[in-house]
This record gives sequence, structure tokens and C-alpha cells, in this order.
Amino acid sequence: MRIQQFPFSVASAIALSTALLSITSGCDYRADAGGDQQPPAGESWLTPDQITRAGITTVLVSEEEVGRQLLLSGRLTFDDQKVTHVFSPITGRVTKTVAALGEHVRAGAPLAVIESPDLGAAVSDVAKAKADFNAAERDYRRMKELFELHAGAERDFEVAEDRFRQAKAELDRAEKKARLLKGRVDEHVTQEYTLRSPIEGEVIARNANPGAEVQGQYSGGAGIELYTVGAADRLWALADLYEVDLPRVKKGSDVTLRVVAYPERTFAGHVDWISGAVDPISRTTKVRCIVDNRDGALKPEMFATVSIATRGHQALAVPRTALVRMGDQLAVFVEIGNAPNGKVRFERRPVQVDDEGTDREVSILHGLSAGDRVVTSGAILLVGSA
Repeated sequence: MRIQQFPFSVASAIALSTALLSITSGCDYRADAGGDQQPPAGESWLTPDQITRAGITTVLVSEEEVGRQLLLSGRLTFDDQKVTHVFSPITGRVTKTVAALGEHVRAGAPLAVIESPDLGAAVSDVAKAKADFNAAERDYRRMKELFELHAGAERDFEVAEDRFRQAKAELDRAEKKARLLKGRVDEHVTQEYTLRSPIEGEVIARNANPGAEVQGQYSGGAGIELYTVGAADRLWALADLYEVDLPRVKKGSDVTLRVVAYPERTFAGHVDWISGAVDPISRTTKVRCIVDNRDGALKPEMFATVSIATRGHQALAVPRTALVRMGDQLAVFVEIGNAPNGKVRFERRPVQVDDEGTDREVSILHGLSAGDRVVTSGAILLVGSA
């Protein structure tokens, strides 16, 4: 059980007490019409008019399904399906950068232009393989006709057939390589390779600059990442869940996320995945939550507090606004009927709470019963008089 701290400054208490004095000026709510009856300790007596002017409202205590919140520490990161790291497939020199940092690009949009002899060689290989294929095809057909007319040797026919098949395989290989580099197969020989974005998103990082030499991945080298493109309209929140809390979290559970950059704001999401293994050192399991970020307020690598809604339970519950902290104790004010002078009686009652509820309500462990009527607004105004 955790006891929530309900911050209330001395200045605020003085201001509210002053407001109550102004509301009740000219009328001593501790005395009856004759001025000789005082409320006992721990009680406050108010007239209906004073209650209305002070804005005091009450609600009946009843059993409700109280949701529990599991608080975890987490870290924001990109959705793996919505971020890509772009490398150059060929070795060459960057001659032009097209996409700038922060620019939104569509899938297939050019990022940079690289001049590379590898691209020219790939296109030339297609033309050469096509010429060899045509020659091998003609020779194969000629030898086949001679063999069928018994005018040629079977050995010569088989050699021609093998050459034809080899030429066809080489042409397929050259065309696929050219298509991989250029996106299409044509006979236009060029050394300019256009590096394109595989997905739609924002240019997050750029390491390409005009004149820079790049190593191609297809050349077997260790190339550097030239661009990072990602969409941040939906982020992942990765949190560590302790082994003991595993039964409480289910896939699809609602999530509320807070970050220090926006202390007054919450972000909604849901649990998307729970790891199938427990870390042997920390005894925690990774939980992945999908968080809506269409306005772009959240940034990857931010730290966050992740609140996961778990299965609720039936309990006596009151709104959080009903709780008043008095020293190291929590209390509520309960309406207990009318005094002999006709004023409404409010009794201060210490309570013990289970604070794993929601932002709106808290469950009561001791101090109240079903059917009690508690003050939910203006309770702080009764503190000084009880």
C-alpha cells in the first residue's frame, strides 16, 4: 500500500481559510441561534446558506470497480517498422545531397546522388550479356536444326546448348544486378546512382556530404549509414516489468505515459508485446507499448513514466478530492445529519486508503462504510473549524 502525497502549501491554506471567513463573516457557524451551543471536537456545523456559498458538495460512498495502475519506468524509441537506416549499395563519391535534415520525404524520394563506376559497369555488363546471349541463341538454334536433319554431330549440338544456357544465366544475373542498383534495366550507361528513401518519414540524421567517399555494401566493405529516415507519429515505449507483476499485465492493456518535458500532460497508448523471457540479472521482462504521437511532442530516447491499467477490483471508493491531509494522516469529512440548531453536521474521519487506484478515485480500506456521505469539494475549508 502506498499513501499518495497531496501537496497543499501553507499559503494556499491561508487563502482558503480567508475565503471561508469572508463567506461566513458576520455569522459564527460554531454557535446556534442562541450563541451558547458549540460543536464537539472533530465536527463542523454549517447552515445550508454557508454550504452553498462555500461550494461544498457531497457524494455517497459505495462499492465500485476500482482500476489499479502499475507504474513502470520506460524509454521511448522508434517503431521498428517505421524507421530505416539507409546505406549506399555501391562504392563511389557523393556529388549531391537532395534531402535535408528534418525534411519529410515520401517512399522512393531521392536522398543523394552518388557517382560510381560500379553502376556504369553493371549497365555495361547487361549489354555484354545480352549480346552473348543473342549469339549463343543463334548458334544453338542452328546446331539444333542440323542435328535434327542428321547433318550435324550430337556433340556439337550439346556444346551449343550448354553455351546458350550459360549465356541466359549470365544475362539474368546482369539484369537483376542492374535492376537492384538502378531500379530498372535499360541500355543507357551512366555512373550516377540515386540513393532513395525506402519509406515515408522524416530525415532524422544525415551523414552524407558532397565530395564524401562512400563504401558500398555490395562491394563487401563496411559502409557507413548515410541517412536515417523515420516516422514518429507512433512511438514505442519500452518498460521493465518485474517478474512478480507479470500476471497483472495483459496484451492490449491501456497505458498512460508521462514525460518530464510535459509534466501536466498525459499520452495514451496500449501494451503491444510482452517479452517471453525474464532477464536473469534484473529479473525483469521487457514490455512494449504503442504510444500515439501524431502531434510530434514526444521524441525518441526520452525517459518516461509508464502507467499500465490492470484488472480492477470491487472496493469502497471516493473521489481523490475528498481526501485531506492533516499532518501525517489522511482524513475525509462525512455529513452526519443536523445539529439541534438546524445546522448541518460534518465529522472529520481518519481513513486508510489503497492508492493504487486511478487519477480520479481511490479505494478506502478503513474509516468509511457504504452509504456514508463524504464531502468532495470544499473539504479543505472545514479543516480549521473541526
